[in-house]
Amino acid sequence: QLQACGGGLVQAGGSLRLSCTASGRTFSDSARAWFRQAAGKEREFVAHINWGWGSTTNYADSVRGRFTISRDNAKNTVYLRMNSLEPEDTAVYYCAAPNSPLPPVAVTTDTRYAYWGQGTQVTVSS
Repeated sequence: QLQACGGGLVQAGGSLRLSCTASGRTFSDSARAWFRQAAGKEREFVAHINWGWGSTTNYADSVRGRFTISRDNAKNTVYLRMNSLEPEDTAVYYCAAPNSPLPPVAVTTDTRYAYWGQGTQVTVSS
């Protein structure tokens, strides 16, 4: 129900845009997030967008200013634009959706998300 795509191999300093398209309506259609997991590391929060309680975005400190999360209402798709990519950004990127809108303090916690896409690999070479 969540399809993520857009990953690939890019040189440091380059850009990629990930897409997360939802189908069905078994989850809250008011927020989406991106997480990532590098080899041998735990999954970590990247960005969140909420359009159910106004319109808000949140970013991990490591990507703020370089990544932008956005939504295309007509396509029911959430994007993650990644600029100035660094080798440290290499990971499998997952999109996720909660069952219901999350309070701001919970958006960075992966266990609060019930639905996950299959992941898309992003590799940044130095």
